[in-house]
Amino acid sequence: MYKVEYITDIEKIEGPSYDEKKRLKEITEHYPFRANSYYLSLIDWNDLDDPIRKIVIPAEEELTAWGRIDASNESEYMVVSGCEHKYRDTAILLATQVCGCYCRFCFRKRLFIKGSQREAPADLSEAISYISSTPSINNVLITGGDGLILSTKRLKKIIEALNNIDHVRVIRIGSKLLAFNPYRVLNDPGLCEMLSQYSRPNKQIYIMTHFNHPKEITDVSMRAIELIKRSGVVLSNQTPLLKGINDDPQILGDLFNILSYHGIPPYYVFINRPVIGNKEFSIPLVEAYRIFERARSMGSGLSKRARLAMSHSTGKIELAAIVDNELILRYQRFVKFTDMSKVFKIPADADIYWLDDDLAPMRF
Repeated sequence: MYKVEYITDIEKIEGPSYDEKKRLKEITEHYPFRANSYYLSLIDWNDLDDPIRKIVIPAEEELTAWGRIDASNESEYMVVSGCEHKYRDTAILLATQVCGCYCRFCFRKRLFIKGSQREAPADLSEAISYISSTPSINNVLITGGDGLILSTKRLKKIIEALNNIDHVRVIRIGSKLLAFNPYRVLNDPGLCEMLSQYSRPNKQIYIMTHFNHPKEITDVSMRAIELIKRSGVVLSNQTPLLKGINDDPQILGDLFNILSYHGIPPYYVFINRPVIGNKEFSIPLVEAYRIFERARSMGSGLSKRARLAMSHSTGKIELAAIVDNELILRYQRFVKFTDMSKVFKIPADADIYWLDDDLAPMRF
C-alpha cells in the first residue's frame, strides 16, 4: 500500500530551488497551495513547462490584476446552504471545500481563500431536504471541492440520502482524484463496494473525471479507473482548455483518444473562466475553437463527443462554428426558458475571451 502524503507548505516540496520557493510563498498567501507526494512525483523538475507543474505549482503571474472571484455568479443560484440550483433538473451539492491538490486555474478558488465564506457545510440536511422537495431535480452533482476526497462513510451517507429520493435518478461525483491521487481508490476497497451497492440501472452513479493532460493518465490511475468501472459506475471526462497545458491540438487530441481507449468519453471542454489569478491560462474564444476542432479531427467518433462550452452565468454556451468571420454560439443549458437552444453570434475577433452577463464580448 502506497501512502500518499499531502503537503500545504510550498517550502516543504522538493524540486524548486530555495529562492524560487521563497518567491512562491508570497503567492500562496493569496491563493493557497495544496498538493501530494504522488502527483508531485509526476513532475519533470528540469522542465519549466511541465504541464503537471503548471497545474499545481504557483506562478507569479497569478498576482496579475484580472478577472473576478465568481465569474459565473454561482452564488446567485445558492438556494440553501451547500446547494446550488441553476438548471431545472440538476442540483449541485457542495459537500467539501477540499481537493486532492489545488489547481492553479480553479474556477472555484473562492472556497480555498483564507477568510472565505464557508459554502460547503458539514451538515447537508437542509440541502437534501431542498432536493427532496423539488421534483424537477432528477440528477445531483456531488462536488466542492472534490467529491471523492470525502471519506467513504460520509460519501455513502450522502448517496444513500439521495437514493432515497424517488425523483433523483442520477448521482454524479465530480472528482480529479483519479488523476491527483488514484490511491484513494486502490487503498480503500470499501469505496468501490459502496459504489456498487448504490449504482443501479435506475439509479446510476457517474464519476466526472478531470484529466487535463495525457501525462496524468498513469498505470496507477488506470488501475483505479478499472476498479471504478467494475463497480457499475459510468465515467466521463471534462477539462478546461488551458494555455500552456493542453492548448496544443495534438495533446488535446491524444487526451481524447487515450480516454476513449479506456471507456471514458470526453464530455465538456470548458473555456477557462475569467477568475482572479487565472489570466495566464486563458485563451481567446476563436483560438480555443480552432484548437478544439483540430483536436477532435484526430480521433474516431468515440473520442470526439466533447462539446466546447463556456459555463456562463446564463447557462452553458457552446462554441459551435465560425462562419464568415463570425463565431456562432448556442445554448446547451439555460437558466431562462427563452434561451432554450438559442443561437447567436459575435465577431470572430482574436481578443475576445468571454461574454459579460449581457452576452457582450469581453476583450482583455
